[in-house]
Amino acid sequence: MKAIFLFLFCCSTFIVKLSAQTSKHDTLLIQKIDSMFKDDQFWRKEYAKVVKKQSSQYDQETIEKKWAEGDSINEVKAKDIINKYGYPGYSLAGEKSDTFFWIIQHCDDDIPFQEKVLRLLKIEIAKNNASKRNYAYLTDRVLMNKKQKQIYGTQIYTDPKTHKSSPWKLKYPKQVNALRKKMGMETEEEYLKTFQ
Repeated sequence: MKAIFLFLFCCSTFIVKLSAQTSKHDTLLIQKIDSMFKDDQFWRKEYAKVVKKQSSQYDQETIEKKWAEGDSINEVKAKDIINKYGYPGYSLAGEKSDTFFWIIQHCDDDIPFQEKVLRLLKIEIAKNNASKRNYAYLTDRVLMNKKQKQIYGTQIYTDPKTHKSSPWKLKYPKQVNALRKKMGMETEEEYLKTFQ
């Protein structure tokens, strides 16, 4: 009887903890991030269609203009979110925390803002509340935007003539796979295959 009681007590404690974790998620924030991500990806997908010579109802000039407008609008919204919440980690935004990261990744015209987000992201990673992988991506993006060598090899250049993909300049080319492994990432060679 004691064993059954102990089992039920443990189960109910787990359920209470689980429901407390999910109840912390901010539904309105999650919906906002989801909407921002859809806007972020729409024009990028249309651009990919044009580059691949697939059918799109938009011409390249329109796509590029709308893409830039969308990124500007998302940047304003992202700054509002960061100012209100800090970096919205898993406890606040669930899996949309990873989606929000991509919006930050595309705020290339404001490197100080990206650096601020890196600092906030690092705090959430220390609490297991955000992705180390995303931290690696944003670190490299900031370094590339500052014309410095990247660390994790996440930023890729595809030669328009040969269509061969290569990482932008690496700070530690011989250690890149060990550094990537620490961030929970595949090897650089495996990563590059995804661009072929």
